[in-house]
Amino acid sequence: MGHWLHRNIVEPGKLPLLLALTAFVVTFLVTRVITRLIRAGKGPFGNISSGGVHIHHVVPGVILTVLGGFGAVASGRHGFGSAAFAVVFGVGAGLVLDEFALILHLDDVYWTEEGRKSVEVVVLTAALVGLMLSGFSPFGVNDMTQEELKDRGSVITTVLVNFLFALAVLLKGKTRMAIFSVVVPFVGIIGLIRLARPGSPWARRLYRRRPRARAKATLRAYRHDRRWAGPRRRLQDLIGGKPDPALDTARR
Repeated sequence: MGHWLHRNIVEPGKLPLLLALTAFVVTFLVTRVITRLIRAGKGPFGNISSGGVHIHHVVPGVILTVLGGFGAVASGRHGFGSAAFAVVFGVGAGLVLDEFALILHLDDVYWTEEGRKSVEVVVLTAALVGLMLSGFSPFGVNDMTQEELKDRGSVITTVLVNFLFALAVLLKGKTRMAIFSVVVPFVGIIGLIRLARPGSPWARRLYRRRPRARAKATLRAYRHDRRWAGPRRRLQDLIGGKPDPALDTARR
């Protein structure tokens, strides 16, 4: 195990990335446990306020992310400094993305239905960083040979083609597939072949005079959402806690 870690993580300079990912995931999980205890009125924890203003944990998260980011840039990929700043950055990113929905809506939606976006963004981020830690590079550069990497034209062409794949998938309304296709181009090919989601820019533009394609896309989206909505909600509830229906009603 030690030999594998040194050869695949330490030598290539991926230790800071591993430490940042670990700190990110652990911080998010610990934060969710603490906030759920506060919500239930259990334990010694409580909300932090100053002058009657509730201090959200995104505030120290932003500070730690900035410190860790600048420190990591200045310290390189090896040494104690890079590892320490990677942990600081991971902790800050975990605190910030745990309240991603608050930043998106500019409202305290932590325990509402909109607050589920925070959990989804954290899971997506962890998965993407995990893929990069496993050796995947953005836009398929990791699949090129040394000879191809030396040819600037080949690199630019590969990045451009895979970027266009990801952009096309995004226009089809498949946001998650588009994000993953940035590091795994094969996902983009699958998304490009499949029908666009109804209401997406692709569907509005290209299915306008194709009623059969529009109807088929609507039916496929309905079946997909019905199949996966339940498991997705249960996973989000398990990780982040169930939203409060009373808060959703009050906000309406």
